[in-house]
Parts: sequence; C-alpha cells; structure tokens
Amino acid sequence: MGFFSEFKEFASKGNVVDLAVGVIIGGAFGKIVNSMVNDILMPPLGMLLGGINFKEFAFILKDKVGDTPAVVLSYGSFIQNVFDFLILAFCIFLMIKSINTLKRKQEEGPAVPAAPPEPTSEEKLLMEIRDLLKK
Repeated sequence: MGFFSEFKEFASKGNVVDLAVGVIIGGAFGKIVNSMVNDILMPPLGMLLGGINFKEFAFILKDKVGDTPAVVLSYGSFIQNVFDFLILAFCIFLMIKSINTLKRKQEEGPAVPAAPPEPTSEEKLLMEIRDLLKK
C-alpha cells in the first residue's frame, strides 16, 4: 500500500473529519468566549475593582535602552487568559453535561409504565381455588 493511499484512508476516516470539525468549531467558540470575557465580563469587573484593567498589570524587568525594547513581565495578560480559560472550560462543561443528559434521556426512551408482574404459582393456585369455590 502506497504512502498516498494510506494517507487517503487515514484522512477519510470519520474520526479525522470529526476532529477537524471539532477544531474549527472550537476555534469559533473560543472567539465567542474571548469576546464575552473581554467585552462583557471584564469591564464591569474592572469597574468594581476601581477601573483596573488586568492587561495593564506588568513588571518592568529592564527599562528600554536605546533601540532595545524593555523587558516586561505581563502578568495581567496571564490573569486575563486564566479568566478566559475558566469561562471556556465552564461553558464546555455545561455543553457536555447537557449533551450527556440528552443522551441518557434518549437511551431510557419514553416512559412506559411497567406491566404488572405475573402472579406467582401460589397466587395462581389460590385464584383457581377461589374460582372453584364461587361455582
């Protein structure tokens, strides 16, 4: 089997296509969450904290010298990325939880009342005696 035919077989498998779709949707979903964090959540949080913008938090390790740029430790961007990750992880958790709930409901199927259990042999014998006594 040649290299290209092996690659074609690999690429045409369902798992690869599913993974590609997941990566594309994940990228788009990440942009939505990033916008939610930056444009919706962080402004009120910054206002509550006195107008603080996390992205501005940084330590200057070495000042700019001539054409050499300053060496800056931007821990505010790190804090922002942690917020982004936590919100993204929470959204994915909620999405997977709802998918699993739907799967469980589909596996259970519609709620059908259980048929009453069949009478035991003793109960059948007692019903026969009752019927004979009625005659």
